Amino acid sequence: MPSLGADMEAGTLVEWLVRPGDRVTRGDIVAVVETQKGAIEIEIFEDGIVHSLDVELGARLPVGAQLATILSDGEAPPSAPAAPIPDTPSCAAVAPEMSAPPPRPDTTAPVPTGFGIAASPAARHRAAECGLDLAGVTGRGPDGAILLADVEAAATGGTTKGTPRPAATSDAMAQMRKAIAAAMQRSKREIPHFQLAQTIDIHTASDWLAARNADVPPGERILLGTLFMKAAAVAAANVKEMNGHYEADGFRPAPGVNLGVAVALRGGGLVAPAIPDADRLPLPALMAAMKDLVSRARAMRLRSSELTTGTLTVSSLGETGADAMSGIIFPPQVALLGIGAPKLRPWVLDGTVVPRRLATFTLSADHRVSDGRQANRFLAEIETALQHPEAL
Repeated sequence: MPSLGADMEAGTLVEWLVRPGDRVTRGDIVAVVETQKGAIEIEIFEDGIVHSLDVELGARLPVGAQLATILSDGEAPPSAPAAPIPDTPSCAAVAPEMSAPPPRPDTTAPVPTGFGIAASPAARHRAAECGLDLAGVTGRGPDGAILLADVEAAATGGTTKGTPRPAATSDAMAQMRKAIAAAMQRSKREIPHFQLAQTIDIHTASDWLAARNADVPPGERILLGTLFMKAAAVAAANVKEMNGHYEADGFRPAPGVNLGVAVALRGGGLVAPAIPDADRLPLPALMAAMKDLVSRARAMRLRSSELTTGTLTVSSLGETGADAMSGIIFPPQVALLGIGAPKLRPWVLDGTVVPRRLATFTLSADHRVSDGRQANRFLAEIETALQHPEAL
């Protein structure tokens, strides 16, 4: 059971996507685990062959517990055979808290239903197996997302759309709030935060973006927030003290910038999945990655690596809202950048007061790793990047 964040202690296995004998390669999705932050797709980090699936679906296991046995080519299997995984019973015979593994996905696998509806991968697959339309199922997860248990209940004549939403919806959100509280309490208790704020003239960047977007179709336009994210990623690549993890043996700078994007869920709660190598992505690719990440976060379809590999997180208030925000660092990261809403304000330019579009960038940094000099340099790098948006 992988650790999917500093706040995770255990997870529930809800779906296997492989069978014994399957060959897997690094990056393959092999299972789905439900946590306090929703259903997460679990990736494999080694090449090999699946020898055994060692845990039954529905089991709740602590972080670090063994889920499966993967053998490298030529490796001898362990002497003790693993317990067999039971065959899949009919939909009507499945208890809400347990389901058997689906067949290995291929061209004969059921077609998922309910496109556009927020549902976990396990729920979609089970609905397809049962021929159940997700539009008729009431979700009890965060933002009303449909979970595996909701599909099982509907398949056996339980809760469906049109009946009052059960208390489990608020229970799921309460569990997410507990997870967030645990991580943030740990952060404030263990990380000596300090903050620096800088108001940056973004008028040049805003004008450049407007001119760039005028010549492209709506679907290819770039939001101002994408410029902010790219500027932050470039700054992090240049100021190593803001990009990495602080572990038991001290600070480890990251070789690349995996930019965490704070995503507010519509029903409440927050996740911060990461975009790998964000500093190297062209603006259109970064924009597409951000849209995809936000969409999947709100549909509860994130991957394990997206929740564990972030090296710096950015939290933005968008185009409207408060002037500034200072955030709490997501451990084991060592910095978090908060961006206030851009505002048109008076600004002194070449000795003259003129209206300019401004935004306040507030950096929360870990004093065990950096001090004011590095933090100031990081903000200066962002300002420089935004004065030359064409170079981003």
